[in-house]
Amino acid sequence: MIPEVRAAFNQAFTAEIYRQFLDELHAAYPGQIDFRVAETAVFVPRDFSRKMLDACDSIVDIISDPSFRDKTKNAIPASLRVPGENGHSHFIAFDFGICINEKGEYEPQLIEMQGFPTLFGYEVLLDDIFHRHFKVPPGFSSYLGGHNRDSYLQLLKEIILGDHDPENVILLEIFPRKQKTRIDFYCTETYTGIRMVCLTELIKEGKKLFYLRDGRKTEVKRIYNRVIFDELRQQEPAVQEKGKIFFEELDVEWCPHPNWFYRISKYTLPFIRHPFVPPTFFLNEITQIPDDLENYVLKPLFSFAGQGVVIDVTKEDVEKVTDPENWILQKKVKYADVIQTPDIPAKAEIRLFYFWKDGAVRPVPVNNLARLSKGKMVGVRYNKDKEWVGGSFCLFQS
Repeated sequence: MIPEVRAAFNQAFTAEIYRQFLDELHAAYPGQIDFRVAETAVFVPRDFSRKMLDACDSIVDIISDPSFRDKTKNAIPASLRVPGENGHSHFIAFDFGICINEKGEYEPQLIEMQGFPTLFGYEVLLDDIFHRHFKVPPGFSSYLGGHNRDSYLQLLKEIILGDHDPENVILLEIFPRKQKTRIDFYCTETYTGIRMVCLTELIKEGKKLFYLRDGRKTEVKRIYNRVIFDELRQQEPAVQEKGKIFFEELDVEWCPHPNWFYRISKYTLPFIRHPFVPPTFFLNEITQIPDDLENYVLKPLFSFAGQGVVIDVTKEDVEKVTDPENWILQKKVKYADVIQTPDIPAKAEIRLFYFWKDGAVRPVPVNNLARLSKGKMVGVRYNKDKEWVGGSFCLFQS
């Protein structure tokens, strides 16, 4: 995105440097990176960063407004509502595509958002090791909002732990050591001192939860939640039965509370009007199907990892939806072939991390990740056998 920086990076790049970078990255937690790591970071000019942050600010205005919880009361499926919801999500992630507008200018367009954690620990490791192998020009950083590595990790730790000792806080997931994102869980253990715990390992006694830490029964007072209910529903009956623990009154704090996964999600998009947010509508509120459906994407509200998304929408696709209240129609955006690579250019998505500490008025930007793609969609399944694609991060121009 910054031609001279991109040209210098590509010219200095060698397969050997990349191999050494990957060797050190994989050696940190052997066998735990289960996705392709891209050959490059995304170098983002300051004006593009400002556009993304401006869009996020306008969305945060909506999310932090006292009326937001009432507006999103129908976002949470009745069968999945968890007791003990707090006043805000501790984490928000905003996904932007790097797009090109009618004037031929690069601009961000919001694709999705989530009131849920993402790779908060792994991106620190990735940034650290990238800097040891690739030359980064001065005046670029992956951190946002005035943060650096130390202040970012300090804030992350404060939010995850709350007022508790690390041994009383757990990272909760379904079979965490088998997840594709497990590298992040290992990093989180290192940076915060908490342990990853499988849902099936929880011990319930009355309203209290416990887990075995080094063979010792230890009380769980706060949960850094990574469980997604869509995935829970795909598990065998015994695991789903264990999952009913979410819907009981418990003496635990949630970070973030599971209800925010639904409140801040695709469900929020129709409430936003901003130049960098594509027009989005609840399907059940559309009185007339647009004539130009080829310019829209049809998305289910309650799915994750791109499942169920219809890119090339037809009238038949819309008409066969039996639960239109659970779908949105979003104006399609044109991803830019923006990252110059040795063969064909790559598209990119940028995810901005926002942290919301208890007691703060609103969340703040802190860090990011990026994903490079040469396929029809951003994701591993669309980029098999391609190079200069996969997981990455942004370096923002100061």
